[in-house]
Amino acid sequence: MNELHLETSPYLLQHANNPVHWKAWNEKSLAQAKTANKLIIISIGYSACHWCHVMEHESFENDDVATVMNAHFVNIKIDREERPDIDAVYMKAVQVMTGHGGWPMNVVTLPDGRPIWGGTYFKKNEWINSLEKLQEIYTQNPETIFDYAQQLHEGLQSLSIIPKIDSPVDNSLDRLEKLVEKWQKSFDWEFGGMARAPKFMMPTNYEFLLRYGYQTQNQSLLDFTNLTLTKMAYGGLFDTLDGGFSRYSVDMKWHVPHFEKMLYDNGQLVSLYANAYKLTRNLLYKEVIEKTLTFVEKEWLTSEGSFYSALDADSLNAENHLEEGAFYVWTKEELQEFIGEDFDLFSEVFNINEFGHWEHGNYVLIQNQSLEQIAKKQNMSVETLAQKKESWEQKLYTEREKRSKPRLDDKCLTSWNAIMLKGFVDAFKALGSPKYLNIALQNAHFITKNLWSSDGNLFRTYKNGTRGGAEQSVAKATINAYLEDYAQVIQGFIGLYEATLDEQWLQNAKQLTDYCFDFFYNEKEQFFSFTSQNDEALITAHFEVEDNVIPAANSVMASNLFRLGIYFNNSYYESIAEQMVQNIIPTIDYPSAFSNWLNVLLNYSEQNKELAICGERALDYLTQINQQYMPNLILAGAKVDSALPFLENRFVESQTLLYLCQNKTCDTPTIDLQEIINKITPNS
Repeated sequence: MNELHLETSPYLLQHANNPVHWKAWNEKSLAQAKTANKLIIISIGYSACHWCHVMEHESFENDDVATVMNAHFVNIKIDREERPDIDAVYMKAVQVMTGHGGWPMNVVTLPDGRPIWGGTYFKKNEWINSLEKLQEIYTQNPETIFDYAQQLHEGLQSLSIIPKIDSPVDNSLDRLEKLVEKWQKSFDWEFGGMARAPKFMMPTNYEFLLRYGYQTQNQSLLDFTNLTLTKMAYGGLFDTLDGGFSRYSVDMKWHVPHFEKMLYDNGQLVSLYANAYKLTRNLLYKEVIEKTLTFVEKEWLTSEGSFYSALDADSLNAENHLEEGAFYVWTKEELQEFIGEDFDLFSEVFNINEFGHWEHGNYVLIQNQSLEQIAKKQNMSVETLAQKKESWEQKLYTEREKRSKPRLDDKCLTSWNAIMLKGFVDAFKALGSPKYLNIALQNAHFITKNLWSSDGNLFRTYKNGTRGGAEQSVAKATINAYLEDYAQVIQGFIGLYEATLDEQWLQNAKQLTDYCFDFFYNEKEQFFSFTSQNDEALITAHFEVEDNVIPAANSVMASNLFRLGIYFNNSYYESIAEQMVQNIIPTIDYPSAFSNWLNVLLNYSEQNKELAICGERALDYLTQINQQYMPNLILAGAKVDSALPFLENRFVESQTLLYLCQNKTCDTPTIDLQEIINKITPNS
């Protein structure tokens, strides 16, 4: 065993028996590189990553490769999900050096950590040859490497600086209109999403487009968003048998997924489908929410109330070899056997034909027609077809459960837990199931109890179990949390307040926000750093501002500050949020990478309003409002007199009053909920 057997990360433990002398990222490993004056190999991946497994099998399990790596390098393995800070810094370097990024990510650095070479997946011989050449240059002509390292390092430092905008930014919808106009040229009007492959779901893109289309009454944008959500739900990307989405689709039609399932995708997608359901009442969206949350509860919810991180892309096939997607795919013969006399109808619904064929005689289930269309053609009722579909899915689910399941990544990450918490909250708001709220509360209590220290900081990761299979106790909460963790937890707690009116969640959110100002806010850059000032500095600072598969930590913080500024009448929060938006908006060229910022920008439109509900019926009114799609509303309320600044002096005994406000000016209070709803709805 190498040193990784001392770790708790499932990804690192997967490499504990490699002949490579892997070490974890820590002071001792870094000091050893400096003392021995050795180059460092930093190899970054995650447990559910298919190509990470391929490179491990081809190279890191190979004795010839290990001989080269062990002789000349200090070898450090990193779980990118545990250490997104290190991943972000070296990913920038790889993108600068190669023009693209991805995982596995492999970087060679000087003993002080400055990168000199890198890339993603390498074949065995290419990997060996590259390492030997680098070692030769480092030994015989080190000045060349030092000069390049210095130039690259200066380039990376310049990338971390965000330009400042001194003049006020035009916050009107005109600016958004031009950006969206440009964006629309990339839309795929046949299958939804962007017109390229692979296709990532990018939930923040569709949260923004849904809201912007709704607030501007742009039917074309609403149609496109609904097309995308429908096609994603029809595709093999969505596991119709057991719920849950895979990470992305390798093709244009959302058909063949990269089969890993990630907690952060599913949390965000539940929120997105919940909001879309509120606007459309589309029963397909309701089915997606319910199936996905059933899957999450069954596979990832722990007895302590936390959520596990992921299911692997690979699983054992019939020959007992790890294979991508083996758990999920079907042959035609298997389907004929399990479905029986309904096979022809089943084939029409799930395309057991050229459209649904993947490779080597395997099929990934995909719809390309609605049940209504198929029922009409078959001259049968939609209800009958829906019942048959449910029966087929149950049969196949039962059969599939007999197969070897994908491997589980059983670490719990704070930010991902908070994203899933918000998913359950948003599903509760849309569908009203108390079970969803209970699971969200259970998770929130888990975070406050296990991941929030008495010193005020959060931890990043929680792992319950034994280290590397050894019978020894494990430190459960580890790694000082990153801005992403704080931002997502604050957002989750605000969501809980909106669902319950329990002000403790708002107070928790404010406490964590103030901690972020103390330890993450950089006044010079006017953004929050990704890492705490308490953490040892990496080779360059990182300010996360681009929205990706998870929205940027700074865009989530800007949204949080906007809302908390209203609740607590805190002008400092409000001014920082506005400054952040003002700095970012003029830099936006391609809106897809800044869609959560655009969502924050919409908060400054004339359509944004605040509502205070004060009185004994506050929760009843809250429930009715939460079932409506009102993204332009900040909601607060209390059944009794409240000291929350936004609610102060609004309570009147034996009445439930509704106060509609905008820009700190409120209308005369009313008892008419429908009147309020009419005023909030754009162009009503």
